[in-house]
Amino acid sequence: MSDENEIFEEELDGSFPPGPRHPMARRFRGYLPVVVDVETGGFNAGTDALLEIAAVTIGMDESGYLFPEHTYFFRVEPFEGANIEQAALEFTGIKLDHPLRMAVPEEQALTEIFRGIRKSLKSNGCKRAILVGHNSSFDLGFLNAAVNRSGVKRNPFHPFSSFDTATLAGLAYGQTVLAKACQTAGIEFDNREAHSARYDTEKTAELFCGIVNRWKEFGGWMEDDH
Repeated sequence: MSDENEIFEEELDGSFPPGPRHPMARRFRGYLPVVVDVETGGFNAGTDALLEIAAVTIGMDESGYLFPEHTYFFRVEPFEGANIEQAALEFTGIKLDHPLRMAVPEEQALTEIFRGIRKSLKSNGCKRAILVGHNSSFDLGFLNAAVNRSGVKRNPFHPFSSFDTATLAGLAYGQTVLAKACQTAGIEFDNREAHSARYDTEKTAELFCGIVNRWKEFGGWMEDDH
């Protein structure tokens, strides 16, 4: 087992240093939830282009309630040889040749996002980020593929664990589609803005925080729980 895998095993076993910990670290066992959404050129993370990526870090107020904190967003240049399905462009409305698109390489986008996440990890006393996404395995797969292609070091995200708001919303509201889940939760959702990584990430962050906060109000988790 590699050193990195041993670290993941320690995290999963709950082996953290003794002493007081930040409320966020206590709430999620040392993990910091970070909401991520990607827009892509298809469904295959290994062959299809990453076109947009957004991330929202999650904060916690003095009463133990979660809130969306900082948003990071980049339009991304397709990697060399990337496959891009026309149907995917029509679905997202992304225009690759738009003069104001101002896309950046994958490495630059990931480096900037990871820098912001590490700051949040430090301020919240957490050891690692955990990806939150709507159908999170899709976003995590494209994130991991981009990290591997670009050779970015010190990926702050857990490599396989995630929180899926499609599942959580199905439990909390009986809805698994993002727009319908948000509407049921009382969160405004503009379908004309949907399928932009930034918009979908911010709405997913609102949804995740709402579900976790509602659970807290129902007594499912108290601030002094361990």
